[in-house]
Amino acid sequence: MVLGFDLSPFRFASARSPIPCWGMGLFRVDPRKLTLPSASDALPGRTTRMPVPSRHFVTGEPLEPPFAAGTERAIFGLGCFWGAERRFWQQSGVVTTAAGYAGGHTANPTYEEVCSGRTGHNEVVLVVFRPAEVSYDALVGVFFESHDPTEGMRQGNDVGTQYRSGIYCQGPEQRAIAEARRRAYGAVLTEKGFGTITTEIVDAPPFYYAEEYHQQYLAKNPGGYCGLGGTGVSCPVGLPVGT
Repeated sequence: MVLGFDLSPFRFASARSPIPCWGMGLFRVDPRKLTLPSASDALPGRTTRMPVPSRHFVTGEPLEPPFAAGTERAIFGLGCFWGAERRFWQQSGVVTTAAGYAGGHTANPTYEEVCSGRTGHNEVVLVVFRPAEVSYDALVGVFFESHDPTEGMRQGNDVGTQYRSGIYCQGPEQRAIAEARRRAYGAVLTEKGFGTITTEIVDAPPFYYAEEYHQQYLAKNPGGYCGLGGTGVSCPVGLPVGT
């Protein structure tokens, strides 16, 4: 509560990075944050990689490669990566997760740069999983059911290109599954009165790790902000990819 206003719906990065990353209500949205920049307009970035912890705060597994034999990777963007990362590390068969940035032009961006809307990146989660225990199809179902994929460049009060819905595929098999589930879920959402799915599905671009304080944020700060909010509509999974 500040000056009589309840700011609980509004996300602030952290005490170490107190810049509000979007605007609704009390905050005005910069129109530039709603349009993806071209490569020529994007911030230049840097060659230095972001340092991150060696181990996952929850699972104890490595946060960076090499990962365990028999695992596969997936990358999803579904709004604020704090809640998104927690949703995936809670899934049986998921070995490790990491918060990061993907889908833009700027190399090794910082959080503030991504928040500016001038990198083109999305807030994403890297998911390392054992396909013998949880299928990629099932993870795509978790992805779709954990947010509203019809909202465009936002998720609820989180507004900007970094909150867009996206699946970044590690090869043609993942892409075929993702596109099939988008079609199936789109049909179900239409029946329920929702708009068109805006989820982008593309081949996996470079994944850049987010700053250390973002990694497993809600495990370290259990009362922290989580902006996830699904549609309440189940996503069909386990169907033939051709449907």
